[in-house]
Amino acid sequence: MEIIDKAQLAQTVKQLVRENEISGFSFDLAARNDMIMRKLGSQADSILPHARKTGTTIVGILYKDGVILGADTRATDGSEVADKNCEKIHYIAPNIYCCGAGTAADTEKTTELIASNLELLRLSTNSPSRVITALTQTKRLLYRYQGHVSAALILGGVDVHGAHLYSIHPHGSTQRLPYTTMGSGSLAAMAVFETRYQEDMSEEDGVSLVKDSIRAGIFNDLGSGSNVDITVIRKDGTVTRHRTYEESAGKAAAYRQQFKRPYKLDIAIGTTYVIEESYKPHRQAPVSIVAGSDSANAASVPMEV
Repeated sequence: MEIIDKAQLAQTVKQLVRENEISGFSFDLAARNDMIMRKLGSQADSILPHARKTGTTIVGILYKDGVILGADTRATDGSEVADKNCEKIHYIAPNIYCCGAGTAADTEKTTELIASNLELLRLSTNSPSRVITALTQTKRLLYRYQGHVSAALILGGVDVHGAHLYSIHPHGSTQRLPYTTMGSGSLAAMAVFETRYQEDMSEEDGVSLVKDSIRAGIFNDLGSGSNVDITVIRKDGTVTRHRTYEESAGKAAAYRQQFKRPYKLDIAIGTTYVIEESYKPHRQAPVSIVAGSDSANAASVPMEV
């Protein structure tokens, strides 16, 4: 819908402001949790559940023709691997993408909110989104919650002013950098960048550098692992998303072929004595009516479930 009336535009803006004020993340129980902590005192550490450590390696670089973003695909739940193929590079706009580290739910919800706001802005202005707009909206959203939203982001994109790369911290502080890393595996990835990064790199060299930096995070950080995802955003407006660009730990099928399943795990049928067995189908079989019977037409009439 195109808005041409100034009064209608003002009313729409006020409605969007009201929706933003009442929507988003909720911390209504923060005061209650603080009271519980003060009442329990020293016993709080032994009674209340502890925050679980998570892990991620996300990176981004500027190269000659655009921006390259990379991320691993491991999602952890404490010391357990919750997801081996988690997608950490999120869509913001057709020309802007964002890597997320921290709490998976916070990063996904934050990027969804910004992507939705930018879509509304594109519809009203009929112009492509700018990276600085996405940056400003994201940092304001995170600053509002004072770091309680655990979303550490790397924002990259291309607009009329060229290629841009920003790091956004959970408290809302931002930095503009030619290359950056975030997450628990960021130190290992940064070591690769500081050794090999050069200005005006080709796309092939940039993708290779991003891949190796993610691999460094995967093999030097227990919270990072599984595969390497890469997204290339070019100045000509094209975007290439490499989902599972490389399986750093190798293909699981190849490992299964190297190891034979122990015979103790292959339990033969009949090993356990069956006392009683029953079978109840979900639905009855259809009744077939044969031609020449009482019915005039031959057909299969299914029974009602």
